[in-house]
Parts: sequence; C-alpha cells; structure tokens
Amino acid sequence: MLQRFSGAARDDDRACPAAPLPRHPRCGPGSNRGVTAAILLLGLSALLVFGLEAIHMPAALLLGPVVAAIMLASRGCPVSIPRPVFLAAQALVGCMIATKLPSSLFGEVTARWPMFLAGIGSTLIASLALGAVLARFGVLPGTTAIWGVMPGAATVMTLMSASYGADMQLVAFSQYFRVACVATISSAVSRLWTAGAGGAVAMTGWFAPLPPIPIAETLLLAGLGALAGIRLRIPGGPLLVPMFAGMVLCDSGVMTIVIPPWLLAIAYAVLGWGIGMRFTPLVLRNAAHAFPGILASIVSLIALGGLFAYGLHRFDGIAPLTAYLATSPGGADTVAIIAASSPVDVPFVMTMQMGRFLLVLLAGPVLARLVAKAVQGGTGSMRFSGPQ
Repeated sequence: MLQRFSGAARDDDRACPAAPLPRHPRCGPGSNRGVTAAILLLGLSALLVFGLEAIHMPAALLLGPVVAAIMLASRGCPVSIPRPVFLAAQALVGCMIATKLPSSLFGEVTARWPMFLAGIGSTLIASLALGAVLARFGVLPGTTAIWGVMPGAATVMTLMSASYGADMQLVAFSQYFRVACVATISSAVSRLWTAGAGGAVAMTGWFAPLPPIPIAETLLLAGLGALAGIRLRIPGGPLLVPMFAGMVLCDSGVMTIVIPPWLLAIAYAVLGWGIGMRFTPLVLRNAAHAFPGILASIVSLIALGGLFAYGLHRFDGIAPLTAYLATSPGGADTVAIIAASSPVDVPFVMTMQMGRFLLVLLAGPVLARLVAKAVQGGTGSMRFSGPQ
C-alpha cells in the first residue's frame, strides 16, 4: 500500500501486510471510477487552494492538496500517485531549496555551531522523550513509538522503521499525521505573524516567458539527481542529491536553476497528495486506538518546538518566525515550501531542518534501540527486535 507513494521496496510487504482497501461506492474498481476519483481530487484541491490563497495562507499550493487527499483517502477513495511522479516532485522541491542555500552558509554554521547544535538537538531529544512516554504507557509498542515521533523525513523514517522491528503502518500514520499537523499549524502561524505585513508571498506570473536552456538544465539536474539518489540508496536521495548538487552548481556559476511557477505548483500538489493519500480507512482504523496519544505527542512536540524557537530568539536574536520554522518538527520539504512563501531567513531555516534530518539518519537507529531498551528495562513488557 505505502510503496505506491513512497517507493518502498517489495520486501516491505512482509513487514506491512495490507488487506484490500474499503472503497467509497463511487470509487470502487474500474477505470471510470478511478478517473472520477482523480477528477474529484483535482477539483477539490483547486477549490481549497483558491480558498487558502484568498486568505493569503502560506504554502496554500501544498496545504490544499494535502487536505483534499485526506478527505478522499479517508473515505476509501484513493488515487494512486505513480512513484516516478512523486520522486520527480521531491527532486524539483530539492532544486527549489538549492536556490535558497548559498554555500557560504557552511562557514556560518561552523562559526555558530553551538547555536545550531542546540537548535538541532533540542527537537530530537524532545521527540525521543515523547516516544519513550508513548512506549512506557503502552500507547504504541516498543520501537514503533520511537520511530513514529522521530523528526526526520516522514517517508524515510517509515521505511527505516520496518527494518528495526517497528509496525510500519502505525509509524506511517504517526509520521504523516505529524507532517499534516505541522504544515497546517506552521502555515497558520506564518499567516497570523505576517498579517500586518501584507500576508504571504504569492506566486505570480505563472506562465511568463522564461529562458529555455536554464529550465532544461534544471530538469536534467532534477532527473539525474533523483536517479542518483535512488541508485546510491541515499535516504531521502531524490530530495537531497538535487538540493546539494544544485547548491554547488549554482554557487560555482555552472548553471542557474529556473523552475516555471506552474511546474513548481504541480510539484507541491503531488507532494501534498502523496502525504494525504496515506490516510486510508485501513490505516486510520489500525491507528484509532492510539490516536489520542499520538495527537498529544504531536501537539507537545510542536509546542516544545515553539519553546525552543523562543530560546533562539531570546538568546541569539533570531527573528521569531524564522526560529519557529527552523525548530518546527518537519518534514523538511513541507517546511521548505512554507518558508519559501514567508518573509523568513530561508537559509537558516533549511540549515536547521537539514541538519536535524542528517542527524536523525546517522543516529536514529542507535537512539531508537537505546531508548527502546531503556523502556523495556523499565516496564519488563516491551520487546525490541533488531534489524531484520
């Protein structure tokens, strides 16, 4: 079920057995009903985007499709997002982020490493503590609780969790529900914060003439970068490889990244649909018993992120909205889209987000194992199974 959106390997089917999805009567088997579902998704997404744009909501192009996909998927009316399309959307967003990250930023990180380390580590420590609480009180079992609240890229965390004895479906629900909540709340905070300053930065000139060669180079970078990320088995590679490669190529003057606004809007929508389509009736039913605890942990993590943001503002002078988005518990791609449409220091926000993502990739499995064993020792009932 998950692999059609996230690119999970076939072997993951054994870790996440799936029953046939219940479907809405109008969205059952058959090509006509599949077309109807796709038309409903497009229409509902457009309606929500226009409504959110009307109130100047940042990242409306992402948030509208997320909500539309959740509404359809939760009623058993899923629309399959082809894996290559989803990965291509990630690659384009990676290219967009590259335009916001100058290579000189690495020098700033080195000069101010205590502040960056504190900002990156605080959210990770808070998430591990919340995961331990969920496991300790039996809301989620063992490592499932730890992986479910790990603040990394949701797709990567979901896939990695299956190799460490976690329930992949519950992890997926926890991760993507957090992403949806963070996208909604961060957009609302950004909208309220900038209400007096003209609201969100709107996308204009969608079909204005653009130089064709830079566009072709950007598409080539996105395609080759995504392919390299997949072939090299880099976690989050379709996003990370084009992002870092694009940053180096742009700063060295080799190329200029140019993405037509209409194409970037499509990429945002595809990512939004990929997030929302995880909320199928089967996943919602399996997660129903744990929902109050999961919701409480997400709200707590977002609140703690806000507290850490206040610390960055109070002690290091970081602008409040910039600090809030920097410490927001991901995913990095959704926060990037919100930051790009808000008056914030995007390089600072993305450095914090990507730094935490890389830290989770490197230390996540070890930390999950240690916390799960500590919880097991405290309860005598939790079980941990190592890599399969």
